Amino acid sequence: MSNPHPDRFAGARLLESSFPNDDGSQFPEVAAGLSAYAQDPRAYAAALATVQSSRLMVPVVAVLGEVEYDDNGLAHDKSSDMAAVLMQGADGRMALLAFTGTDQLNAWNAEARPVAVPAPAAAQSAIQEKAQALVIDIAGPVTFVVQGDDLLGLASGWQLVEVDGQSAWLRPEPHGQAAADRARSDGTRSDQRRSSPTGSDQGGSNQTDLGQGPASE
Repeated sequence: MSNPHPDRFAGARLLESSFPNDDGSQFPEVAAGLSAYAQDPRAYAAALATVQSSRLMVPVVAVLGEVEYDDNGLAHDKSSDMAAVLMQGADGRMALLAFTGTDQLNAWNAEARPVAVPAPAAAQSAIQEKAQALVIDIAGPVTFVVQGDDLLGLASGWQLVEVDGQSAWLRPEPHGQAAADRARSDGTRSDQRRSSPTGSDQGGSNQTDLGQGPASE
């Protein structure tokens, strides 16, 4: 996997977390949300809401850089970079891997180094890497996939709410557009716009071929 942002997960940011008293464990509310989703896929939006406000662990692994050869012609690693992990699914789409805790990460690869980031930052990284999805806890116990409008909403920091019995993303209006809308209004104020419903409300089950493909580094 090529890494267009080689320093993005490097050095001092490893293992740091903006969440107080974070010991790397899965947050209880996230565990409860994912468990409810595993029992009933219609709970996808509620689980996504808990993920949105949580911390995720993005794994980084060493990727071989330059190779040098000694006088005997033997190859030695000259340098290596740390890179996030992309996975290619059977349908050709790419996904960035993330985990809800160190136990879930270690179940996948105990040698990967965890980078603790807010969930929206993990979604932003997925989009930067041209991935179509964020796959959370690929080794279980509950795998959760964020893709499409949900990935965009998560990365953009939009608000996930229930509107007319459906879960939907609300995004802030551009400042100028909001002012113009208010000027034309009859006194009601609206500074948010409804985006598409989440995947669960579109009849999706959050299942994807992305979880079945080979890892790509």
